[in-house]
Amino acid sequence: MIVVLGLGVAYAQDAKRTDASPGPDKEAARQAAPAKTKLSAEELEAKFKATLTKATLSGRYCSINDGKLSPEKEDKYSIVSVTKTGADTWLINARIQYGQIDIVAPIPVQVKWAGDTPVIIVDNVGIPGGNTYSARVMIYEKTYAGTWSGGTRGGLLNGIVTNEKE
Repeated sequence: MIVVLGLGVAYAQDAKRTDASPGPDKEAARQAAPAKTKLSAEELEAKFKATLTKATLSGRYCSINDGKLSPEKEDKYSIVSVTKTGADTWLINARIQYGQIDIVAPIPVQVKWAGDTPVIIVDNVGIPGGNTYSARVMIYEKTYAGTWSGGTRGGLLNGIVTNEKE
């Protein structure tokens, strides 16, 4: 529905224009914009590794209960390091803190690429002292967004990625 409304608004705005050309300002801006350089697989993987090494993912999550979103709660994940172990398999060494537990656990994940964007796939991974979890988390620039499930719960998460200063 939202897409249909958006297309209708865009069509109405275009219909108001008397000239079908993009206009001198827009055309000049389009031509002046540098083309985005396509990175190689090795460069993308190096950027992914740098983004998540000594990183904190801080943001919000919410549960989905009976098809409804719960209120958001603050969330934080600490990642010590990231290592590629196979074609699309990686090991994320994550610091896990809750209750009396404070450990660094190796979390096996897959990383699939949507163009230049890595998507972390966690499939039924047991967390020490916790449940078994699955997740799909996209990392884009210095942000993350995804979905998760564990036990009888599931939900959404999103936030920013910051790196520890050297």
